[in-house]
Amino acid sequence: QVQLVESGGDLVQAGGSLRLSCAASGISVSFATMGWYRQAPGKQRELVALITQRGTTNYADSVKGRFTISRDNAKNTVTLQMNSLKADDTAVYSCNADGRAWGLGTYWGQGTQVTVSS
Repeated sequence: QVQLVESGGDLVQAGGSLRLSCAASGISVSFATMGWYRQAPGKQRELVALITQRGTTNYADSVKGRFTISRDNAKNTVTLQMNSLKADDTAVYSCNADGRAWGLGTYWGQGTQVTVSS
């Protein structure tokens, strides 16, 4: 059974930083494409950042230069470091594991709330 558990969401002032963590079980973060997505109230879910098996990273234009995605294969976790936070970053952030290249499915965590006050 695959489980993804996010943590680290909080209320922070604009300009501040947060570090989100996604702990995976039942799937290896080193083999799956791991991503962070977010959904703000009244908006569609959007990709924030992802990291592929090869370590290639991709970011939404809105977070480039401010957010960094990384993974710790030994701990089987994926982290999203968020700096220079803006009010527009307020959303529920969810971790995603895409294991379809390995015959597995795609999996989601329950999400963690990030609120940035201006």
